[in-house]
Amino acid sequence: MILHLILRLTIWFLLTSDLSIANILIGVAIAVLLPYPYPSREKLKDWLKTLGKIILAIPQAYFEAIEMILHPHHREDVTWEKVQSGRSLGLIFLDIFLITFTPKTIVLKYHQDGWYEVHRVRRGKQS
Repeated sequence: MILHLILRLTIWFLLTSDLSIANILIGVAIAVLLPYPYPSREKLKDWLKTLGKIILAIPQAYFEAIEMILHPHHREDVTWEKVQSGRSLGLIFLDIFLITFTPKTIVLKYHQDGWYEVHRVRRGKQS
């Protein structure tokens, strides 16, 4: 339960970018009032691996943002990426967050049959 509370507060602070007392109280209230999922059987190893990928994505996001400023990206495409088997809903959420966090990609849709629909921008001529 504490991990869910910390995760929810972290997401709240990332979304609001405000650490005032009022915002902290609102974030705690929302984090406590939201329903908690049933306990799942995801492994701590999977969580740590995904959180490590998110930490590594931060410099990648800055690099991609600078690259998009300096060089135009005219090409777009939509690809399908397979969800790793045995992922809980929390890990699927973090996967979607990881893909969407970088400026060149965004998840358009998560399909229940185990696929992400991902929009990407690329360098080069528009096709």
